[in-house]
Amino acid sequence: MSSPATHPPSHPVAQKVARLRAELAELNETPLWSMTPEEAADTLVETTRLNAQADELELRLAAHADRCEVGTSEGATSTAVYWANQTHLTQRDAASKMKLAKALDGHAPVEESLAKGHILADQAKVIVEAVDALPDDVGTTVKDQARDHLLAEAAHFDAKRLRVLGLHVLEVLAPEVGEAETARQLEAQERKAEAKARFTMHDDGHGTTHGRFSIPTHQADKLRKPLDALAAPKAGGEGSTPHGMGLAFIEYLNRFPTKKLPQAGGMDATVVVTMTLETLMGGLKAAHLDTGTPISPGLARRMACEAGVIPVVLGGKSQVLDVGRRMRFHTKAQRIAMAVRDGGCIALGCDRPSAWCHAHHLDPWSQGGSTSVERGGLLCTGHHPLAHHPGYVMTHHPGGKVSFHKRE
Repeated sequence: MSSPATHPPSHPVAQKVARLRAELAELNETPLWSMTPEEAADTLVETTRLNAQADELELRLAAHADRCEVGTSEGATSTAVYWANQTHLTQRDAASKMKLAKALDGHAPVEESLAKGHILADQAKVIVEAVDALPDDVGTTVKDQARDHLLAEAAHFDAKRLRVLGLHVLEVLAPEVGEAETARQLEAQERKAEAKARFTMHDDGHGTTHGRFSIPTHQADKLRKPLDALAAPKAGGEGSTPHGMGLAFIEYLNRFPTKKLPQAGGMDATVVVTMTLETLMGGLKAAHLDTGTPISPGLARRMACEAGVIPVVLGGKSQVLDVGRRMRFHTKAQRIAMAVRDGGCIALGCDRPSAWCHAHHLDPWSQGGSTSVERGGLLCTGHHPLAHHPGYVMTHHPGGKVSFHKRE
């Protein structure tokens, strides 16, 4: 954070802020060992209220600074950007604070409650957003009533609960329009949540995968409830600690009904563990999943006994299956064998996984080719059409790879 202003403040607010900072600096050096538990309890609450009052002053100053276009003389694109640069707030936090500062300008009673420390800044944000989200046709009187109602409820509920009450405020004040408006807001919220859905996983290279996700809350509840049940001590879990929930998630994955797995590329999205016969019989050679992940021989042997895991035992030339011309399309077992062998699309330079591929007859079925693993290969949806396109030639390369080029 930048150093304090070098010019002596002249405005009363500026003078008092400078004095308060000096007094707080002195307070921060005062030991607390002699404070009684009762005093500590009361002062902790009072300090929270003091922070709320400071938040109101900060937001009111931010709104004034924005009107004065603070920072533009130094080349900042906005006051929020100047604020972030000077204080090391993130751009996102500065923009969020500035948005609330501007919104409070139109909600004097909310700003006054915050200034008195009766509500907290996150509660003020919820109240302002809830009132501003009401349709204009309900009128200013109903909006004022909604604001006052939520201010009263803020004395009993935190911001999270207050947000729920804000969604249903019209059902309390104007039941004739409240239900329809609540439904509209919920539908809009659900659409927004679905549009923001994200899921990422990252392998750290040391045997652990980390992930983040954003999904609609009603969908998250479908995950949270069974995990809570699996994590419960009475079910043998370790409780709802981060570690306990992590173990419950592993158990949840192990229990997922394999008959309900989705189809991908003609196969169930089932994990395939590949090992040698030696490993299966107790050897020490590492095994692999069809995703390429190496696993210990002990884990491979355990997984070979699990539901939802297909063990592929290799021996000799690793030729898993060949059904000749008994059927036109490759079987699930053949596709698994090709997925293990090829690892994905066999076109040179293509990194599409096996789940995105079709099984292809390297010797055309129409010309007497057999439906086999040996003379089959996986081609993704981009390359498979080229194998049958009269304008392209498919060239075979050592190692089972192929490439395509246009005919002259």
